[in-house]
Amino acid sequence: MYNPFTELRVFLSYPRNMRVLLITNLIYAFVMPIVEIFIAAYVMRNSNDPRLVMAYQLAIYSGIPFTFLVNGWLLQHIGVQRLYSLGMLISGLSMICMMSLHQLSIAGLVVAGVLMGMSIGFYWSNRDFLALSSTNDSNRNYYYGLENFFSTAVNIVWPASVGGFIGLLALRGQANLAYVIITVIVFVLAVFASVAIHQGKFQNPPATKFIYFRFHWLWNCMQLLAILKGVAQGCIVTAPAMLIMTLVGKEGSLGLLQTIGTICSAILLYILGRTTGPKHRIFIFGIGLTLFVLGGIPNAMFFNRTGALVFMLCLALGRPFLDIGYFTIQMLVIDTVSAIEKRNKYAYLFNQEFGFFIGRFGGCGLFLLLATMKDTTFALRYSVLLVGLVQLLSVFVARVLLRACAKYAVAPADELAGASH
Repeated sequence: MYNPFTELRVFLSYPRNMRVLLITNLIYAFVMPIVEIFIAAYVMRNSNDPRLVMAYQLAIYSGIPFTFLVNGWLLQHIGVQRLYSLGMLISGLSMICMMSLHQLSIAGLVVAGVLMGMSIGFYWSNRDFLALSSTNDSNRNYYYGLENFFSTAVNIVWPASVGGFIGLLALRGQANLAYVIITVIVFVLAVFASVAIHQGKFQNPPATKFIYFRFHWLWNCMQLLAILKGVAQGCIVTAPAMLIMTLVGKEGSLGLLQTIGTICSAILLYILGRTTGPKHRIFIFGIGLTLFVLGGIPNAMFFNRTGALVFMLCLALGRPFLDIGYFTIQMLVIDTVSAIEKRNKYAYLFNQEFGFFIGRFGGCGLFLLLATMKDTTFALRYSVLLVGLVQLLSVFVARVLLRACAKYAVAPADELAGASH
């Protein structure tokens, strides 16, 4: 019989820093759906132009790698917790900037997008480093399983509540007022999360060089996996909002779909985190990739309300599986390659952002290419499926990475040193 006190004891058995980071991420999980989905819906509602949504997204992507670079320099002088907090707070400022625009324009969206990119850059660069330094390969399935359980549990009620709130005020002609209120809530939550992260005792990475141009072949292979993931990010951050606003037309439906999918995945994710180990990562990763493709098929075949809802359901189910599989593999590779090359681990987090950057532009570029060749309807219909099919290559790349990490983990020290050349 399920005993919540047993699960609490399991949680308390892990290191304090790991627990503090998980609690912080739980608080900020209330912010992520708004940043990722409802802001794109806001742009779509006020412009009815998918190209402006993409322009905003490309501005975000441009700000992220630059901020990873700045963050690497700042980490030599400022505590990692403060920079992590800065990223969370800037997300609120970016939304305030967006809401202050009386009329959406390319220039205004670029400024708001770059600010949001800076927020994401500070947030993820420090969050990834803290996760890397606070966990090890044996407990990362649990860490990412619980982290995704938190985020999916939040998504059971939060997106539907936010979407319903926007929909309610929209009936009164006050949709934009709803977005302003939500922006204030986001800022308050970011403040609480900032306070929470300062309850841990985290160490900055060593103040050493973190910019390199040549890497071990294993890391170059990891970059290929990052590019493939980036292609999906370039699509799934904006496509769901545009599909719902185009085919369904209400943010309430957008939130409800997030809720339906997450109810199914929340408990399963926690079970996977508690019961699976490193050997199950390819299986978990493959489930997420398969769900992405399955969601894209009905959208491409029918391109109607039902197809869009099926895609959103599959995306909500599959995305946490992708995150558990990807990030646990990523951190194992960083542990392995940093030991081989004797380099600062932040160097790999920084360098990988350029892999994501290339992939994100590829995903957005695919959408814009299809929209230019035909129209935005054609792009919305087929880009999701094409990206899903390309993503299936990730299984083969991940398999190569895991096999190589297993080999180097048992190799003698002199062999590891020689492998880096």
